[in-house]
Amino acid sequence: MNIDDLLHLVFGIVGGLGIFLLGMKNMSEGMQAVAGAGMRRMIAAVTNNRFMATGVGTLVTCVVQSSSVTTVMVVGFVNSGVMSLSQAIGVILGANIGTTITGWILVLKIGKYGLPLLGAAAFVYLFSKSDRWRYWAMFFLGVGMVFFGLELMKEACAIIKEIPAFEAWFQKFQANNYAGVMGCALVGCVLTMIVQSSSATLGITIALTMQGVIPFETGAALVLGENIGTTVTALLASLGATTNARRAAYFHVVFNLIGVFWITLIFQHYIGFIQQVVPGDVTRMVMVTIDGKSVETYPDTKIMIAMTHTVFNVVNTLMFLPFLPFFGRMLERFVPAKPFKEKSKLTDLDIRMLDTPSLGVEQSRNEILKMADGTEKMHDWLQTLLNQDEPDQELLNRLRHRENVLDSVQDEVTHFVTNLLARNVPHSVAEECRQQLRLADEYESISDYLDSILSFDSRLRKNDLRLTSKQRKGLGELHDLVAEYVKSINKTYRDRNPNAFLKLDSESKAIHSKIKELRNEHLADLSNETFAPHVSVAFLGALTSYARIRDHAQNIGEVVAGEK
Repeated sequence: MNIDDLLHLVFGIVGGLGIFLLGMKNMSEGMQAVAGAGMRRMIAAVTNNRFMATGVGTLVTCVVQSSSVTTVMVVGFVNSGVMSLSQAIGVILGANIGTTITGWILVLKIGKYGLPLLGAAAFVYLFSKSDRWRYWAMFFLGVGMVFFGLELMKEACAIIKEIPAFEAWFQKFQANNYAGVMGCALVGCVLTMIVQSSSATLGITIALTMQGVIPFETGAALVLGENIGTTVTALLASLGATTNARRAAYFHVVFNLIGVFWITLIFQHYIGFIQQVVPGDVTRMVMVTIDGKSVETYPDTKIMIAMTHTVFNVVNTLMFLPFLPFFGRMLERFVPAKPFKEKSKLTDLDIRMLDTPSLGVEQSRNEILKMADGTEKMHDWLQTLLNQDEPDQELLNRLRHRENVLDSVQDEVTHFVTNLLARNVPHSVAEECRQQLRLADEYESISDYLDSILSFDSRLRKNDLRLTSKQRKGLGELHDLVAEYVKSINKTYRDRNPNAFLKLDSESKAIHSKIKELRNEHLADLSNETFAPHVSVAFLGALTSYARIRDHAQNIGEVVAGEK
């Protein structure tokens, strides 16, 4: 055995695989950045309609270029309670179809153009000032790396035929009987579990079959096993997750196991069908020159392998679709819910969403909208408490608890968004993350001032004191103005309508004028009436708190409008 040939083989496989995987990562991140808004709309469109969910799973996986990323993302959605189990099952089915796009990308006859495509995209990525152009360049940079990596692996695999020991070892893997098919499928499964990418193992399989190291039948059996191996990523992601999240991951395993089981039973008929419907001949050999040597290649096997992968996933999806409710019930039966609360956090944010920043930032936005709803409820509860002769202790505790909850939610949102910013995210996502950090702080501050108004009232009651009827009436009118202003500001954020903030200037000025009017009236009354010091402090403190709430609400509006 020539040591140079051995090194060429090892370095070519390892280097080519590394470039291939890095290319897949760049393709995924580039396309996610470009199609981020579209992905948000697609995920939002997921309903309990199994066909809609499957279509969304297919499209999202085509964008992220990885069924593993999609299924881990789905586990994250289910774990956070954003997606139901039935929705998740539909998306996972679609993800299995979407992942076959990689095989068809590899079928394109542009392998030799991988390096120039990589170089051209690198220049655009390095020197373009437009974010959109840079992320398109990152996508094509990834495409170039995928093809260049595949070419390196193909060249390395060609050397195997010159090393008798290796060629003899590969010849042991023959899918000419049931045991051989299962053995090849097991090898494909283990290899995918190690590499953590079915796309990469698919690339290796294509390289081996094209160079004639293994026959088409063996490559097809390897592809079946690769479908099982890719489920490990979602299984690992489900560790420590909620029951429904684990059910979703288990369904991914069951789907592929059942699919592989019945296909292996009719394997010879299956690959015969593939060869009938796909033009070409797996035995057609073409001589090409690699490093000055003439090498045998089998170009038609490439499209055959891609079709084997696609038909497997499409047929299995069509078979499973009518029985999704049944599988949902079975999963609920065999994976029973735990008798205790499974979520330890207050938010639905999940670390699994960090791998898809465009969707992660949408999740954190939902949490901030919940903070906005929380402040509106606190306004309503505060108004009720201030008007009661004897405050409802349960309602008072609820308001205080909500203020503490908003403090904790802000901490969780800040932690999540900070981790999101640490990733390689598009400028638009980074800007939205920074805005969310600001908004979370503003809403938490509003809750603090609402709690402080309640504290002023509680301290007066402890001293058997109350504001005068005139003061309560004035504060009640001010409270209504502020509460309505906060609701209007929240609506601008909820509707993503920056122009609406500009129309709220009159409401803000009305609050300012009312506070000034009440303060002046109180100072005038001090000259004519005698007030207990606690009453005066509480009234002026409440006015200041309402002014601060108005300021923070205005800050939120300015963030939405892009003014700050």
